[in-house]
Amino acid sequence: MLVGKNASMDGSTMIARDEDGHDGVKPKLFVTYPATDNTGKTFVSTYNGVEVPLPGKACRYTATPNADQSDGIWDEQGINEYNVGMSATETEFTNARVLGYDPLVEAGIDEDAMVTLVLPYIKSAREGVARLGALVEKYGTGETNGIAFNDHDEVWYFETGGGHQWVAVRIPDDCYAIAPNIMCIEDIKFDDPDNYMYATTIKDFVAENHLNPNPDTFNFRNIFGTKDEADAYYNTPRSWYGQKLFTPDLEQEPTSQEIPFCQHANRKIAVEDVEFFLSSHYNGTPYDPFDTYASGTEKEQSRFRSIALDRNHCACILQIRNGVPAEVAGIQWINLGFYAYSPFVPFYTNNNETPANYQIADEDVSLNSAYWLYKSLQVVVEPHYHQFINQVNEYRDNAQSYALGQIKATDAAVAGQTGAAATAALTAANLATAAAVTKQTEKLLSDLVKQTLLSSKYRWDRGQNL
Repeated sequence: MLVGKNASMDGSTMIARDEDGHDGVKPKLFVTYPATDNTGKTFVSTYNGVEVPLPGKACRYTATPNADQSDGIWDEQGINEYNVGMSATETEFTNARVLGYDPLVEAGIDEDAMVTLVLPYIKSAREGVARLGALVEKYGTGETNGIAFNDHDEVWYFETGGGHQWVAVRIPDDCYAIAPNIMCIEDIKFDDPDNYMYATTIKDFVAENHLNPNPDTFNFRNIFGTKDEADAYYNTPRSWYGQKLFTPDLEQEPTSQEIPFCQHANRKIAVEDVEFFLSSHYNGTPYDPFDTYASGTEKEQSRFRSIALDRNHCACILQIRNGVPAEVAGIQWINLGFYAYSPFVPFYTNNNETPANYQIADEDVSLNSAYWLYKSLQVVVEPHYHQFINQVNEYRDNAQSYALGQIKATDAAVAGQTGAAATAALTAANLATAAAVTKQTEKLLSDLVKQTLLSSKYRWDRGQNL
Protein backbone atom coordinates (compact mmCIF):
# COMPACT_ATOMS: atom_id res chain seq x y z
CA MET A 1 0.00 0.00 0.00
CA LEU A 2 1.24 3.48 -0.88
CA VAL A 3 -0.02 6.76 0.58
CA GLY A 4 0.73 10.27 -0.70
CA LYS A 5 1.56 13.07 1.73
CA ASN A 6 -1.77 14.88 1.29
CA ALA A 7 -3.70 11.63 1.69
CA SER A 8 -2.21 10.84 5.10
CA MET A 9 -3.47 12.14 8.42
CA ASP A 10 -0.17 13.70 9.50
CA GLY A 11 1.36 14.67 6.13
CA SER A 12 3.65 11.64 5.98
CA THR A 13 4.42 9.67 2.87
CA MET A 14 4.06 5.94 3.46
CA ILE A 15 4.98 2.83 1.51
CA ALA A 16 4.08 -0.49 3.06
CA ARG A 17 4.41 -4.13 2.17
CA ASP A 18 3.89 -7.63 3.48
CA GLU A 19 6.64 -10.16 2.84
CA ASP A 20 5.38 -13.71 2.64
CA GLY A 21 7.29 -16.90 1.89
CA HIS A 22 6.53 -20.14 0.10
CA ASP A 23 5.86 -21.77 3.46
CA GLY A 24 5.38 -20.80 7.09
CA VAL A 25 9.06 -20.61 8.09
CA LYS A 26 11.55 -18.00 6.83
CA PRO A 27 13.40 -16.31 9.71
CA LYS A 28 13.90 -12.57 9.22
CA LEU A 29 16.17 -9.99 10.83
CA PHE A 30 16.05 -6.22 11.27
CA VAL A 31 19.48 -4.60 10.85
CA THR A 32 21.18 -1.27 10.26
CA TYR A 33 24.09 -1.22 7.82
CA PRO A 34 26.68 1.49 8.50
CA ALA A 35 27.95 3.84 5.81
CA THR A 36 30.84 2.29 3.88
CA ASP A 37 33.14 3.09 0.98
CA ASN A 38 32.61 0.47 -1.73
CA THR A 39 34.83 2.12 -4.31
CA GLY A 40 36.34 -0.55 -6.55
CA LYS A 41 34.17 -3.32 -5.10
CA THR A 42 31.77 -5.59 -6.97
CA PHE A 43 28.52 -7.05 -5.68
CA VAL A 44 28.10 -10.75 -6.45
CA SER A 45 24.72 -12.35 -5.84
CA THR A 46 24.84 -15.76 -4.17
CA TYR A 47 21.28 -16.25 -5.47
CA ASN A 48 21.88 -16.05 -9.22
CA GLY A 49 25.51 -15.00 -9.68
CA VAL A 50 24.96 -11.55 -11.20
CA GLU A 51 27.99 -9.28 -10.73
CA VAL A 52 27.53 -5.52 -10.46
CA PRO A 53 30.32 -2.96 -9.80
CA LEU A 54 29.39 -0.73 -6.87
CA PRO A 55 29.38 3.05 -7.41
CA GLY A 56 31.47 4.13 -4.43
CA LYS A 57 30.30 5.42 -1.07
CA ALA A 58 27.23 3.77 0.41
CA CYS A 59 25.15 5.56 3.05
CA ARG A 60 23.68 4.04 6.20
CA TYR A 61 20.38 2.19 5.76
CA THR A 62 18.05 -0.20 7.54
CA ALA A 63 16.86 -3.50 6.09
CA THR A 64 15.04 -6.74 6.88
CA PRO A 65 17.29 -9.43 5.37
CA ASN A 66 16.95 -13.19 5.59
CA ALA A 67 18.60 -14.78 8.60
CA ASP A 68 20.01 -17.53 6.37
CA GLN A 69 21.85 -15.75 3.56
CA SER A 70 23.29 -18.80 1.84
CA ASP A 71 20.84 -18.16 -1.00
CA GLY A 72 21.05 -14.37 -1.11
CA ILE A 73 20.74 -11.36 1.20
CA TRP A 74 17.14 -10.32 0.45
CA ASP A 75 17.36 -6.95 2.25
CA GLU A 76 13.73 -6.32 1.20
CA GLN A 77 12.83 -2.94 2.75
CA GLY A 78 14.34 -0.05 4.64
CA ILE A 79 15.07 3.67 4.93
CA ASN A 80 18.46 5.26 4.34
CA GLU A 81 20.17 8.16 6.11
CA TYR A 82 18.72 10.62 3.57
CA ASN A 83 15.19 9.58 4.60
CA VAL A 84 14.52 7.68 1.39
CA GLY A 85 12.50 4.49 1.70
CA MET A 86 12.53 1.48 -0.62
CA SER A 87 10.52 -1.73 -0.58
CA ALA A 88 11.41 -4.51 -3.02
CA THR A 89 9.49 -6.39 -4.14
CA GLU A 90 5.89 -7.20 -4.87
CA THR A 91 6.05 -10.33 -7.04
CA GLU A 92 4.14 -9.92 -10.30
CA PHE A 93 3.89 -11.65 -13.67
CA THR A 94 4.47 -10.75 -17.33
CA ASN A 95 2.23 -12.33 -19.97
CA ALA A 96 3.55 -15.00 -22.31
CA ARG A 97 3.27 -12.80 -25.41
CA VAL A 98 5.70 -10.20 -24.05
CA LEU A 99 8.08 -12.85 -22.74
CA GLY A 100 8.34 -14.24 -26.25
CA TYR A 101 10.11 -11.04 -27.31
CA ASP A 102 11.95 -10.10 -24.10
CA PRO A 103 12.53 -13.22 -21.97
CA LEU A 104 13.49 -13.00 -18.31
CA VAL A 105 17.24 -12.97 -17.64
CA GLU A 106 18.38 -15.80 -15.37
CA ALA A 107 21.33 -13.86 -13.94
CA GLY A 108 19.67 -10.46 -13.72
CA ILE A 109 18.82 -7.91 -11.03
CA ASP A 110 16.35 -9.78 -8.86
CA GLU A 111 14.58 -9.28 -5.54
CA ASP A 112 17.51 -10.66 -3.55
CA ALA A 113 19.72 -7.74 -4.63
CA MET A 114 17.55 -4.72 -5.48
CA VAL A 115 17.59 -2.96 -2.11
CA THR A 116 21.29 -3.73 -1.61
CA LEU A 117 22.20 -2.26 -5.00
CA VAL A 118 19.97 0.81 -4.87
CA LEU A 119 19.02 2.11 -1.40
CA PRO A 120 22.56 2.93 -0.14
CA TYR A 121 23.29 5.04 -3.23
CA ILE A 122 20.27 7.37 -3.59
CA LYS A 123 19.17 10.66 -2.05
CA SER A 124 15.56 10.81 -3.31
CA ALA A 125 12.78 8.51 -4.41
CA ARG A 126 13.16 9.74 -7.99
CA GLU A 127 16.87 8.86 -7.91
CA GLY A 128 15.88 5.38 -6.76
CA VAL A 129 13.66 4.92 -9.78
CA ALA A 130 16.39 6.10 -12.14
CA ARG A 131 19.10 3.89 -10.60
CA LEU A 132 17.00 0.74 -10.54
CA GLY A 133 15.74 1.41 -14.06
CA ALA A 134 19.28 1.73 -15.40
CA LEU A 135 20.28 -1.53 -13.70
CA VAL A 136 17.31 -3.42 -15.14
CA GLU A 137 18.00 -2.10 -18.63
CA LYS A 138 21.68 -3.05 -18.45
CA TYR A 139 21.57 -6.39 -16.63
CA GLY A 140 17.97 -7.47 -17.12
CA THR A 141 15.85 -9.13 -14.48
CA GLY A 142 14.79 -12.72 -13.90
CA GLU A 143 11.48 -11.77 -12.32
CA THR A 144 8.52 -9.46 -12.74
CA ASN A 145 8.26 -7.15 -9.76
CA GLY A 146 6.72 -4.03 -8.27
CA ILE A 147 9.01 -1.78 -6.21
CA ALA A 148 8.09 1.21 -4.05
CA PHE A 149 10.11 4.33 -3.19
CA ASN A 150 9.31 7.31 -0.99
CA ASP A 151 10.93 10.42 0.44
CA HIS A 152 9.41 13.33 2.35
CA ASP A 153 7.75 14.66 -0.79
CA GLU A 154 7.12 11.89 -3.32
CA VAL A 155 5.91 8.29 -3.56
CA TRP A 156 6.81 6.24 -6.63
CA TYR A 157 5.77 2.77 -7.80
CA PHE A 158 8.06 0.97 -10.25
CA GLU A 159 7.17 -2.16 -12.25
CA THR A 160 9.26 -4.39 -14.48
CA GLY A 161 7.95 -6.22 -17.54
CA GLY A 162 9.81 -8.93 -19.39
CA GLY A 163 13.57 -9.06 -19.07
CA HIS A 164 14.45 -5.37 -19.57
CA GLN A 165 11.34 -3.17 -19.68
CA TRP A 166 10.03 -1.02 -16.84
CA VAL A 167 7.79 1.92 -15.99
CA ALA A 168 7.24 4.00 -12.86
CA VAL A 169 4.48 6.35 -11.77
CA ARG A 170 4.42 9.00 -9.08
CA ILE A 171 1.45 8.40 -6.80
CA PRO A 172 -0.58 11.65 -6.66
CA ASP A 173 -0.11 13.42 -3.33
CA ASP A 174 -3.81 13.13 -2.48
CA CYS A 175 -4.14 9.45 -3.38
CA TYR A 176 -3.46 6.00 -2.01
CA ALA A 177 -2.70 2.90 -4.07
CA ILE A 178 -2.88 -0.82 -3.42
CA ALA A 179 -0.72 -3.38 -5.23
CA PRO A 180 -1.40 -7.11 -5.00
CA ASN A 181 0.71 -9.63 -6.93
CA ILE A 182 -0.27 -8.32 -10.38
CA MET A 183 0.81 -5.45 -12.59
CA CYS A 184 -0.99 -2.34 -11.47
CA ILE A 185 0.30 0.69 -13.42
CA GLU A 186 -2.13 1.81 -16.10
CA ASP A 187 -1.77 4.59 -18.70
CA ILE A 188 1.72 6.03 -19.20
CA LYS A 189 2.04 9.66 -20.27
CA PHE A 190 5.35 9.94 -22.09
CA ASP A 191 5.19 13.74 -22.14
CA ASP A 192 4.92 14.07 -18.34
CA PRO A 193 8.38 13.42 -16.86
CA ASP A 194 7.36 14.84 -13.48
CA ASN A 195 5.01 11.93 -12.90
CA TYR A 196 6.16 9.11 -15.19
CA MET A 197 9.49 7.41 -15.84
CA TYR A 198 10.16 4.45 -18.12
CA ALA A 199 12.76 2.37 -19.94
CA THR A 200 14.41 4.10 -22.85
CA THR A 201 13.49 1.17 -25.11
CA ILE A 202 9.90 0.55 -24.11
CA LYS A 203 7.99 2.52 -26.76
CA ASP A 204 9.97 1.02 -29.65
CA PHE A 205 9.85 -2.45 -28.10
CA VAL A 206 6.06 -2.42 -27.89
CA ALA A 207 5.62 -0.92 -31.38
CA GLU A 208 8.08 -3.22 -33.16
CA ASN A 209 6.53 -6.34 -31.68
CA HIS A 210 2.88 -5.23 -32.06
CA LEU A 211 2.14 -5.72 -28.37
CA ASN A 212 -0.42 -2.99 -27.66
CA PRO A 213 -4.04 -4.23 -27.87
CA ASN A 214 -5.32 -0.63 -27.54
CA PRO A 215 -2.97 1.56 -29.63
CA ASP A 216 -4.77 4.79 -28.73
CA THR A 217 -3.32 4.48 -25.20
CA PHE A 218 -0.24 2.97 -23.57
CA ASN A 219 -1.69 0.97 -20.69
CA PHE A 220 1.21 -0.90 -19.11
CA ARG A 221 -1.08 -3.31 -17.25
CA ASN A 222 -2.93 -4.27 -20.44
CA ILE A 223 0.20 -4.60 -22.57
CA PHE A 224 2.50 -6.45 -20.16
CA GLY A 225 0.29 -7.93 -17.45
CA THR A 226 -1.78 -11.03 -16.97
CA LYS A 227 -5.54 -11.19 -16.53
CA ASP A 228 -6.07 -14.86 -15.88
CA GLU A 229 -8.50 -16.76 -13.69
CA ALA A 230 -5.96 -17.11 -10.89
CA ASP A 231 -5.60 -13.30 -10.66
CA ALA A 232 -9.32 -12.99 -9.97
CA TYR A 233 -9.08 -15.16 -6.87
CA TYR A 234 -5.52 -14.62 -5.68
CA ASN A 235 -4.96 -10.92 -6.38
CA THR A 236 -7.81 -8.60 -7.28
CA PRO A 237 -9.88 -9.37 -4.13
CA ARG A 238 -7.13 -7.79 -2.02
CA SER A 239 -7.37 -4.56 -4.04
CA TRP A 240 -11.16 -4.73 -3.76
CA TYR A 241 -11.01 -5.09 0.01
CA GLY A 242 -8.52 -2.25 0.49
CA GLN A 243 -10.59 0.11 -1.63
CA LYS A 244 -13.72 -1.06 0.19
CA LEU A 245 -12.05 0.06 3.44
CA PHE A 246 -10.87 3.48 2.26
CA THR A 247 -13.31 4.36 -0.55
CA PRO A 248 -16.45 2.52 0.56
CA ASP A 249 -18.79 4.24 -1.93
CA LEU A 250 -17.15 2.39 -4.83
CA GLU A 251 -19.15 -0.45 -6.33
CA GLN A 252 -16.71 -3.12 -7.51
CA GLU A 253 -16.60 -6.89 -7.61
CA PRO A 254 -13.77 -8.75 -5.84
CA THR A 255 -12.93 -10.59 -9.05
CA SER A 256 -12.90 -7.51 -11.31
CA GLN A 257 -9.82 -7.25 -13.52
CA GLU A 258 -10.35 -3.49 -13.95
CA ILE A 259 -9.93 -2.21 -10.40
CA PRO A 260 -8.07 1.15 -10.62
CA PHE A 261 -4.60 1.39 -9.09
CA CYS A 262 -4.83 4.85 -7.49
CA GLN A 263 -7.82 6.02 -5.49
CA HIS A 264 -8.97 8.88 -3.28
CA ALA A 265 -9.94 7.89 0.26
CA ASN A 266 -13.07 9.19 1.97
CA ARG A 267 -10.88 10.37 4.86
CA LYS A 268 -7.25 11.00 5.76
CA ILE A 269 -5.29 7.77 6.22
CA ALA A 270 -3.42 7.09 9.47
CA VAL A 271 -0.64 4.59 10.06
CA GLU A 272 -3.20 2.50 11.98
CA ASP A 273 -5.30 2.24 8.80
CA VAL A 274 -2.34 0.90 6.87
CA GLU A 275 -1.59 -1.54 9.69
CA PHE A 276 -5.16 -2.81 9.66
CA PHE A 277 -5.11 -3.39 5.91
CA LEU A 278 -1.73 -5.14 5.97
CA SER A 279 -3.05 -7.45 8.73
CA SER A 280 -6.50 -8.03 7.25
CA HIS A 281 -8.31 -11.19 6.22
CA TYR A 282 -11.48 -9.80 4.62
CA ASN A 283 -12.68 -8.84 8.11
CA GLY A 284 -16.41 -8.14 8.22
CA THR A 285 -17.16 -9.84 4.90
CA PRO A 286 -18.40 -13.34 4.01
CA TYR A 287 -14.90 -14.11 2.74
CA ASP A 288 -13.15 -14.04 6.15
CA PRO A 289 -11.45 -17.46 6.48
CA PHE A 290 -10.79 -17.09 10.23
CA ASP A 291 -14.23 -16.13 11.49
CA THR A 292 -16.20 -19.38 11.62
CA TYR A 293 -19.19 -17.45 12.99
CA ALA A 294 -19.29 -15.05 10.05
CA SER A 295 -22.13 -14.99 7.54
CA GLY A 296 -20.11 -16.59 4.76
CA THR A 297 -20.45 -20.19 3.69
CA GLU A 298 -17.50 -22.56 3.91
CA LYS A 299 -16.99 -22.12 0.17
CA GLU A 300 -17.03 -18.32 0.42
CA GLN A 301 -14.55 -18.33 3.31
CA SER A 302 -12.03 -20.30 1.24
CA ARG A 303 -12.66 -18.48 -2.04
CA PHE A 304 -10.04 -15.69 -1.97
CA ARG A 305 -6.42 -15.43 -0.89
CA SER A 306 -6.25 -13.59 2.41
CA ILE A 307 -3.52 -11.07 3.28
CA ALA A 308 -3.03 -12.60 6.72
CA LEU A 309 -2.10 -16.25 6.29
CA ASP A 310 0.40 -18.77 7.64
CA ARG A 311 3.12 -17.70 5.16
CA ASN A 312 3.44 -14.22 6.73
CA HIS A 313 6.96 -13.31 7.86
CA CYS A 314 7.65 -9.56 7.92
CA ALA A 315 5.45 -6.54 7.22
CA CYS A 316 6.88 -3.01 7.14
CA ILE A 317 5.48 0.49 6.89
CA LEU A 318 8.15 2.96 5.77
CA GLN A 319 6.96 6.33 7.04
CA ILE A 320 8.72 9.58 6.13
CA ARG A 321 7.20 12.33 8.28
CA ASN A 322 6.89 15.99 7.40
CA GLY A 323 6.71 18.78 9.94
CA VAL A 324 9.47 17.27 12.10
CA PRO A 325 13.28 17.61 11.94
CA ALA A 326 15.02 15.38 9.42
CA GLU A 327 16.80 13.57 12.27
CA VAL A 328 13.52 11.98 13.42
CA ALA A 329 11.56 11.89 10.14
CA GLY A 330 12.12 8.25 9.14
CA ILE A 331 10.23 5.53 11.03
CA GLN A 332 10.10 1.86 10.04
CA TRP A 333 7.13 0.05 11.55
CA ILE A 334 7.89 -3.69 11.68
CA ASN A 335 5.51 -6.60 12.23
CA LEU A 336 7.14 -10.02 12.46
CA GLY A 337 5.21 -13.27 12.46
CA PHE A 338 1.52 -13.59 11.67
CA TYR A 339 0.33 -10.06 10.96
CA ALA A 340 -3.15 -10.43 12.47
CA TYR A 341 -1.71 -11.44 15.86
CA SER A 342 1.49 -9.37 16.12
CA PRO A 343 1.90 -5.61 16.68
CA PHE A 344 3.67 -3.12 14.44
CA VAL A 345 6.72 -1.86 16.35
CA PRO A 346 8.15 1.55 15.28
CA PHE A 347 11.89 2.15 14.93
CA TYR A 348 13.58 5.43 14.12
CA THR A 349 15.78 4.64 11.15
CA ASN A 350 18.36 7.22 12.25
CA ASN A 351 20.11 4.64 14.42
CA ASN A 352 23.43 2.83 14.59
CA GLU A 353 22.18 -0.45 16.07
CA THR A 354 18.97 -2.47 16.12
CA PRO A 355 17.71 -4.38 19.19
CA ALA A 356 19.62 -7.61 19.87
CA ASN A 357 16.57 -9.88 19.60
CA TYR A 358 15.85 -8.49 16.11
CA GLN A 359 19.36 -9.44 14.97
CA ILE A 360 19.03 -13.18 15.65
CA ALA A 361 16.76 -15.81 14.11
CA ASP A 362 18.46 -19.17 13.99
CA GLU A 363 17.10 -22.32 12.41
CA ASP A 364 15.86 -23.52 15.79
CA VAL A 365 12.99 -21.83 17.58
CA SER A 366 14.06 -19.55 20.43
CA LEU A 367 11.99 -16.93 22.21
CA ASN A 368 15.17 -14.84 22.47
CA SER A 369 14.60 -14.06 18.77
CA ALA A 370 11.96 -11.46 17.91
CA TYR A 371 11.04 -13.39 14.76
CA TRP A 372 10.44 -16.64 16.62
CA LEU A 373 8.70 -14.91 19.52
CA TYR A 374 6.08 -13.39 17.24
CA LYS A 375 5.77 -16.50 15.06
CA SER A 376 5.09 -18.51 18.23
CA LEU A 377 1.97 -16.42 18.86
CA GLN A 378 0.48 -17.92 15.71
CA VAL A 379 1.02 -21.46 16.97
CA VAL A 380 -0.93 -20.76 20.15
CA VAL A 381 -3.65 -18.44 18.81
CA GLU A 382 -4.65 -20.12 15.56
CA PRO A 383 -6.29 -23.25 17.09
CA HIS A 384 -8.14 -21.04 19.61
CA TYR A 385 -8.96 -18.04 17.41
CA HIS A 386 -12.34 -17.16 18.94
CA GLN A 387 -11.15 -17.87 22.47
CA PHE A 388 -8.12 -15.58 22.22
CA ILE A 389 -8.69 -12.98 19.48
CA ASN A 390 -10.22 -10.29 21.73
CA GLN A 391 -7.28 -10.56 24.11
CA VAL A 392 -4.84 -10.48 21.18
CA ASN A 393 -6.51 -7.38 19.73
CA GLU A 394 -6.35 -5.64 23.10
CA TYR A 395 -2.63 -6.46 23.32
CA ARG A 396 -2.05 -5.06 19.82
CA ASP A 397 -3.98 -1.89 20.64
CA ASN A 398 -2.00 -1.42 23.85
CA ALA A 399 1.27 -1.89 21.95
CA GLN A 400 0.17 0.70 19.36
CA SER A 401 -0.80 3.24 22.02
CA TYR A 402 2.50 2.73 23.80
CA ALA A 403 4.41 3.11 20.52
CA LEU A 404 2.70 6.39 19.62
CA GLY A 405 3.41 7.77 23.09
CA GLN A 406 7.05 6.76 22.75
CA ILE A 407 7.36 8.54 19.41
CA LYS A 408 5.88 11.75 20.78
CA ALA A 409 8.09 11.65 23.87
CA THR A 410 11.23 10.82 21.88
CA ASP A 411 10.58 13.57 19.34
CA ALA A 412 10.45 16.04 22.21
CA ALA A 413 13.50 14.62 23.98
CA VAL A 414 15.66 14.70 20.85
CA ALA A 415 14.55 18.17 19.75
CA GLY A 416 17.57 20.31 18.94
CA GLN A 417 20.00 17.40 18.79
CA THR A 418 21.81 16.64 15.55
CA GLY A 419 24.51 14.32 14.25
CA ALA A 420 25.90 11.57 16.44
CA ALA A 421 24.05 12.79 19.54
CA ALA A 422 20.64 12.46 17.83
CA THR A 423 21.53 9.06 16.40
CA ALA A 424 22.62 7.77 19.81
CA ALA A 425 19.46 9.06 21.50
CA LEU A 426 17.21 7.52 18.86
CA THR A 427 19.07 4.23 19.04
CA ALA A 428 18.45 4.14 22.79
CA ALA A 429 14.78 4.97 22.26
CA ASN A 430 14.44 2.11 19.77
CA LEU A 431 15.96 -0.35 22.25
CA ALA A 432 13.53 0.81 24.94
CA THR A 433 10.52 0.48 22.62
CA ALA A 434 11.52 -3.00 21.50
CA ALA A 435 12.15 -4.12 25.08
CA ALA A 436 8.75 -2.89 26.26
CA VAL A 437 6.78 -4.49 23.44
CA THR A 438 8.82 -7.70 23.77
CA LYS A 439 7.89 -7.83 27.45
CA GLN A 440 4.20 -7.32 26.62
CA THR A 441 4.43 -10.12 24.07
CA GLU A 442 6.13 -12.53 26.46
CA LYS A 443 3.41 -11.85 29.03
CA LEU A 444 0.65 -12.45 26.49
CA LEU A 445 2.25 -15.66 25.25
CA SER A 446 2.67 -16.93 28.81
CA ASP A 447 -0.97 -16.19 29.58
CA LEU A 448 -2.26 -17.83 26.40
CA VAL A 449 -0.20 -20.96 26.95
CA LYS A 450 -1.60 -21.33 30.48
CA GLN A 451 -5.14 -20.77 29.24
CA THR A 452 -4.62 -23.43 26.58
CA LEU A 453 -3.36 -25.92 29.16
CA LEU A 454 -6.27 -25.22 31.49
CA SER A 455 -8.87 -25.54 28.70
CA SER A 456 -7.66 -28.84 27.25
CA LYS A 457 -10.53 -31.25 26.56
CA TYR A 458 -8.27 -34.21 27.25
CA ARG A 459 -8.67 -34.35 31.02
CA TRP A 460 -10.19 -36.82 33.44
CA ASP A 461 -11.46 -36.16 36.94
CA ARG A 462 -11.62 -38.93 39.47
CA GLY A 463 -15.27 -38.40 40.21
CA GLN A 464 -16.58 -37.77 36.72
CA ASN A 465 -18.20 -41.22 36.44
CA LEU A 466 -19.46 -41.53 39.99
